[in-house]
Amino acid sequence: MSADPVPVRFEGSRALAARFHRIIPGGSHTYAKGDDQYPEGMAPVVVRGEGCQVWDVDGNALLEYGMGLRAVTLGHAYPPVVEAAARQMRRGANFTRPALVELEAAERFCALIPGAEMVKFAKNGSDVTTAAVKLARAWTGRDLVAVCAEHPFYSVDDWFIGVTPLAAGVPKSVRELTLTFHYNDLASVRALFETHPRRIACLVLEPATWMEPTPGFLDGLRQLCHEEGALLVFDEMITGFRFHLRGGQALYGVTPDLATFGKAMGNGFAIAALGGRRDVMALGGLEHDRERVFLLSTTHGAETHALAAALEVMRIYEEEDVVAALHRQGERLAAGVRRAIADHRLGDHVQVLGRPCNLVYATRDAEGRPSQAFRTLLLQETLARGVIMPSLVVSRAHGDADIDATVERIHGALAVYRRALEDGVERHLRGRPVRPVMRRFN
Repeated sequence: MSADPVPVRFEGSRALAARFHRIIPGGSHTYAKGDDQYPEGMAPVVVRGEGCQVWDVDGNALLEYGMGLRAVTLGHAYPPVVEAAARQMRRGANFTRPALVELEAAERFCALIPGAEMVKFAKNGSDVTTAAVKLARAWTGRDLVAVCAEHPFYSVDDWFIGVTPLAAGVPKSVRELTLTFHYNDLASVRALFETHPRRIACLVLEPATWMEPTPGFLDGLRQLCHEEGALLVFDEMITGFRFHLRGGQALYGVTPDLATFGKAMGNGFAIAALGGRRDVMALGGLEHDRERVFLLSTTHGAETHALAAALEVMRIYEEEDVVAALHRQGERLAAGVRRAIADHRLGDHVQVLGRPCNLVYATRDAEGRPSQAFRTLLLQETLARGVIMPSLVVSRAHGDADIDATVERIHGALAVYRRALEDGVERHLRGRPVRPVMRRFN
């Protein structure tokens, strides 16, 4: 099996790059979508998407894996969701008072999510996760927050960014309020509670990423938080709706005090949610006699068309087994790519990791070390064959033929990877390697 590069050219995208960078810091509104995350001169500028394909300014039709940073599970421009949003737009997008659709979306969401007794909507994950931290601090009267060190991103806000390499602009006093623990390591959590007794407001983590929780880990966190008077906060931006309709908390049987959702919830529309225990969430409301918490108050947080899109997504997920379809196609993709890896004797150098619905891949050099250069080479060779794959994340729109075509193209790309292991990756790269998003200097 082989797949020679198809005629994919990026002259138009390259010509636009300088304009993007001149007017937008970083050339993108999301760092993970930046030019530095793609091979030099091969960062496509997209003009439209449909299903599992996107088309760029050069007219290239690219099979996409990543799907809007995991936000799109049903496929780009999925007609029922787009039509639901359009119907609501024609009725008005924003009013002086709450719209009925806000109540409908809130009731539907809370009926789905085990730990959601109340909910507040917003536009992005950063806002709702920061709101969860604020709520935990108000509830406990404590300042310290502990986050899982192995999980890449929770918020653009200072409480989290201050403990990453991108801490410029965050005061030292703020950085010192956030601690870190390790995934699947209850001892590291116990040590934090012992070192900072009765000072930690909450633990924040994703219930799972490409790495699954070991038996008893999430239960152990729940128990430790209960014993220490802290709140457990799940970031369900990815696990919610992609791993399970009712979130990772249903999948793994552990209910957090607070949880945040987004991404797949709107199939690309800007919608996020903070849900949790009534007694905690009520601090952001009007029916208590404690100090008021200014929780989430955003002009566009409950835009009616985004909520209508979310309602339609929830309806589709309830009536059709979307998660099963994601797993089925992910399994087909993983099996095909692993066969290609075996064909090229690359088992020590390329790995497919994670749940079938949320696949990622790892690249290693000749000595078996993680390698950005070889990641760049694989991105370069798959882009040259009409596949854009910062990850291997599928949508329900990926049909069998799309998966099979992708596997064939990856097979061809891996032939180049094998040659690069033998005679040096620099002989095959056409530009600089990609860089990690979380780095201190450019």
